[in-house]
Amino acid sequence: MQKQLTNGPLLDEDGNLVEAGFSFRMVKEYDRSKIKAGKSRIKEWDYYYIGNNKYGVAFTIDDNSLYGLGSVSILDFEKKTYITESSMKFFTNGKIGFPSNSSEGDITWDYNGYYLHFVNKDKKRVIDVFIAKYHDDCPFEAHFELEEIMDDSMVIATPFLKKAHFYYNEKKNCMKAKGYYKFKNQTIDFSDSDTRAILDWGRGVWTYKNTWYWSGLSGISDGIEVGFNLGYGFGDTSAASENMLFYDKKAYKLEDVEFIIPKDDKGEYDYLKPWKLVSKDKSIDLDFMPLIDRKDITNFIILKSFQHQVFGIFNGIIKVNDIVVKFDNIVSFAERVTNYW
Repeated sequence: MQKQLTNGPLLDEDGNLVEAGFSFRMVKEYDRSKIKAGKSRIKEWDYYYIGNNKYGVAFTIDDNSLYGLGSVSILDFEKKTYITESSMKFFTNGKIGFPSNSSEGDITWDYNGYYLHFVNKDKKRVIDVFIAKYHDDCPFEAHFELEEIMDDSMVIATPFLKKAHFYYNEKKNCMKAKGYYKFKNQTIDFSDSDTRAILDWGRGVWTYKNTWYWSGLSGISDGIEVGFNLGYGFGDTSAASENMLFYDKKAYKLEDVEFIIPKDDKGEYDYLKPWKLVSKDKSIDLDFMPLIDRKDITNFIILKSFQHQVFGIFNGIIKVNDIVVKFDNIVSFAERVTNYW
């Protein structure tokens, strides 16, 4: 069953979702003041991934209440290398001031030599980053301009089994992107002819332990803008999944998906061996050949995060209605993340 959300407030007077489901636009009103759960459980973030088949960058500002984060990753798919560095501040507790919707409002992280500034206006987004001492204590600078070209996005309101706990999420795919980053006397340029961006906009109240699976892609196939959002693993998704196909400026709802990740002889995930992303009816049939496992492990005993965001090459098809979209050698990511937070 896939229930479509209606206009109105996100939460009722008890802090529970008024309704669970999906939509193609942000139709529910998120209001942090309506949250009834413990304030330390609130999680808010904006995450951007920008990439083509040669290079990628990721920028994150988040406020997990107990701590906040400004993070930058750079990826080289030809050399199969990556760097991730972050600035962390404890007990941010909503002080970053995230906007209540994705269509307006700017966000700034300015702490410990890390400056990340996300500007959002009229379907245009500008990202400016300066880090005094990034990897190897070298400065890092970046400037990107993004343009929304899709009419639709993926929006989902997911409840948890625990009262007053929920996740409200939007994924904006297929944004045109251009810009550069400078690091260690090298400038890497990105052209909007082949570079696309994804926004992961998240607001919610989470339970302590969760594992999620997520894959996002934006690219061009046969001259047409294509992409997908696929994921599962947390909360009660009986009302709707977060799976969508993006094709020629429109979104199409998909049902289930499973990430088949190989395991080694010890039963541990072998993230750099080929994956499959498939649905029961084979309408989703994707092969994923990993290039980089962007592994990020944080362990503060009580607060822990085990992230494997794997970047690689997608091939395969997604079918919906009478549309069959082919994905031929497009680089993007699929991830498995477990958080204790």
